[in-house]
Parts: sequence; C-alpha cells; structure tokens
Amino acid sequence: MFYIEPMSDKLHIIGGGLAGSEAAWQAAEMGQQVILHEMRPVRGTDAHQTDGLAELVCSNSFRSDDSETNAVGVLHAEMRQANSLIMRCGDQHKVPAGSALAVDRELFSAAVTAALENHPNISIEREEVVGLPPEDWGQTIIATGPLTAPTLAQEIATATGEDELSFFDAIAPIIHFDSIDFDKAWFQSRYDKVGPGGNGKDYINCPMDEMQYNAFIDALLEGEKTEFKEWENVPYFDGCLPIEVMAERGRETLRHGPMKPMGLTNSHKPDEKPYAVVQLRQDNALGTLYNMVGFQTKLKYGAQVEIFKSIPGLENAEFARLGGIHRNTYLNSPKVLNERLALKSRPNIRFAGQITGCEGYVESASIGILAARFAVAEMNGTPLELPPITTAMGALLHHITTGHVAYDESGESNEKSKRSFQPMNVNFGLLPPLPDGTLKKPEGVKRWRGKDKTIAKKRAMSARALGEFARWLDPDTATIAAE
Repeated sequence: MFYIEPMSDKLHIIGGGLAGSEAAWQAAEMGQQVILHEMRPVRGTDAHQTDGLAELVCSNSFRSDDSETNAVGVLHAEMRQANSLIMRCGDQHKVPAGSALAVDRELFSAAVTAALENHPNISIEREEVVGLPPEDWGQTIIATGPLTAPTLAQEIATATGEDELSFFDAIAPIIHFDSIDFDKAWFQSRYDKVGPGGNGKDYINCPMDEMQYNAFIDALLEGEKTEFKEWENVPYFDGCLPIEVMAERGRETLRHGPMKPMGLTNSHKPDEKPYAVVQLRQDNALGTLYNMVGFQTKLKYGAQVEIFKSIPGLENAEFARLGGIHRNTYLNSPKVLNERLALKSRPNIRFAGQITGCEGYVESASIGILAARFAVAEMNGTPLELPPITTAMGALLHHITTGHVAYDESGESNEKSKRSFQPMNVNFGLLPPLPDGTLKKPEGVKRWRGKDKTIAKKRAMSARALGEFARWLDPDTATIAAE
C-alpha cells in the first residue's frame, strides 16, 4: 500500500471507540502521523468488557445495509467510498441478520485493533487523558464517546460554558443458542427479506398470544428496576429506550415496536397469527450467541431472568450477558462547535462520535471520518469543503452543527420547526427534498400509489447522495452514481 510522506506535526486522538478508531485510520491513510490515546485497560468503564479498540458495547448490528431505500444503508455506502476501516472490518466479519449488517463483535474489534496497531503512521498510547489536551498538542480530536471519564467530561463542560447534556443508554441481553426451545421458536426474517450474509431466515422468533403478551407487559411494569442517583435524572434517547420504559408509554407500544408480528408466520402454527413476537439476532460468527432485539433494559438481573424466561421458547434460556444501563453524555454541539466540528472556544480541538450528538455505531464512525479529514486539511493548509447536505454524512454533520431544522414541501427550512438539540440517527428527514419534477411516473402509470412514490423518492435521494458524496471525495472524477 502506498503512503504519503508523514507530516511533521502529530494529530492526537483521544478515545479508541468507533469514531476515534475511524478518525485515526482516515488521518493515517492521508499520511498524517497519529497518536491514539485509549484509557482501557488502565481505566475501565461501566459498559466495556475488553481492552479492544472499537468494542461494541450495545447491539452487534450496524442496522440496514440497503443503500437504495434506507438512509443508514446510504451512510454505509458513503463510508465504504471513503475507505472506512469500520465498514471494511464489519464486512469481513458479518453474521446473518436479514437485511441488516450485523457483525461478530469480538472478531470485528480484533480486526480494527490489528489494523491500527500495524499501521506505520499510528502510535497507540494506553493511558487516561484526565483533562483537556495541552496547547502544545496542536490539532486534537476528542472521541471519548458517551462514556467519557468524569474528569475529562467536567473539563469539557467547563470549556464549553454549557451544562453537559446527558441521557441513558441500555444494553440488550445475549442468550446461548442451544438453550432456545425450537418446538416453539422458529427461524425467519421479517417478510423473508434476504440481507448481507443472510438467507431470509436470519432471526429466531418467539411468539406470544394476547394473554401471554399482556402478562409480559404486566411483569415489565412491576419488575424491580435499577435505581437512579439524583444526578442521573436525565432523558432517554428515543432510539434506544429500555423495554420497560416503552411499556410504560402504553400497553400496545411494544407490539408496534420491537415486538411487532408483521411479516412473520409461525411455522409451528401457520394458521394462527402471533399477537406479538420477540426476535433474537445472531451475535457471533459461530452462531452460538443471540441477542434479544430491542430488549435494552434497566431491570435488575433477577427480574430479567424471571421475566425473559416467561417468553415462549426461552423458558430454559441461559444468558451469556444480561442487560444493563449506562450513562451517556453529549455536547450541545450547535452552540459549542463550528461547522467543521471544532470547539469554538479552542479551535484546535475537534470532537467526533456520539459525544457530538449523533446516535448509532455508523453515525459515530462517519463523524470520525469527517473530523479526521477536517483536521488533516487544516494541518496541511488545504481548505476542505463541507460535504453536501444532500449526502447522508453531510446531512448528519449539518444536524450536529446547526441543530435540527425540518424542511417544508418547497425545500426551504422551516424556522418554526426548530427544537432543542437532541441526538439523532441518520434518516432521510435530515436531507433536503428532491427538486420539483425529479420523480417521473413509470410509463403507463397515471397516478402514483403512495408506497410506490415513497420508494421511488428514497431511491432518487439515495442516488443523489452517493453521486454527490463521490464528487466531494474527489471533485476531479466523474460522478459515480448509485447502481
């Protein structure tokens, strides 16, 4: 592999999670010498279990890999265009997960760690950075994520002049495959959809009738839960709600969320439609571990075992890991960061990953890509334009650095729709609408059907995003349009 001659100054990156690991790789591949600071194993966290870089502490899923009709899949594709280490290692160690991209978490982390350890432009320092970096470090990226050590978090809060914003994130249980009862459970992906590395039968499904579902909801509501300290009285992020919090929002919430039965047929009783379904997704390459999809929880361990074993097919379940809860922290980024992710009060410091207010593995890593490219461009004295807002990565950056602004039908920003800044997954709602006249009805079709028009719109937005992102990466090349 060809490497550019390393620059004299070194880029410091604090945090070896997905964003920090990706940022280190991107900068190093651009010829920049990097020092990556990771505090594990010198100091652990409440959620990590290893000292591996890019350890996945919640789900093992990167979510949808559909780059035509899903914004997350578009982000995957953009990251692959940008030579993403996270996507490369994810693709190498994927496990069956329907239309999603899920990975063997141990093999994935090991691959990322090895790639960074073996890169000639990267030095890894296993140490805790207890405060903001000294001025003589020069350009620095802080990618300490939602589990930032308290001392560093306090200094960040002091430097920004804002109260830190935080929320809780919960972890789903993992079950040993051979303890699942397949006289009751069956394999099937929703609507039999085939995804990367899958065959349309990638999830284990455990059915419930109406009586079982209501008893389950009662148990969730009554189960003993983790008690929060006074300083932990903060909001949850809606994309990762504990299952019992969802149950508190209404008895039918789970049945229309992670336990929805749509697109599934019980192979044991094909004439009886399940009232609700619990899905499990493969968690490792061997297929010996499965995680409970959407079952993040703050239930105490004893309550988890009792309640989850009431699920048909899981009566004899053996848990490799029970669910847990940890505190996440993020900046009020539109107020404290500039459009290139630099701290307004100290422009030599950039932030990347979940601490900026994005949510999700690939979202965090993608912001690592941008932070690294902005930092190296500044160190090299070469201006770098922002990625277009019509791209998934550009739209996510825009959300982080300006706050959420919805678009009206004309494509203009609607000032009345502004709200306080909150973490966000990538979605088509962050991208501006297509220009009028972009969509053309198929020949012979007089009127759009709602679903057909929605799919066509998503495909057009995806093609636009991938073409614009390719041009942003290399303006001198011809447009690379989505297939």
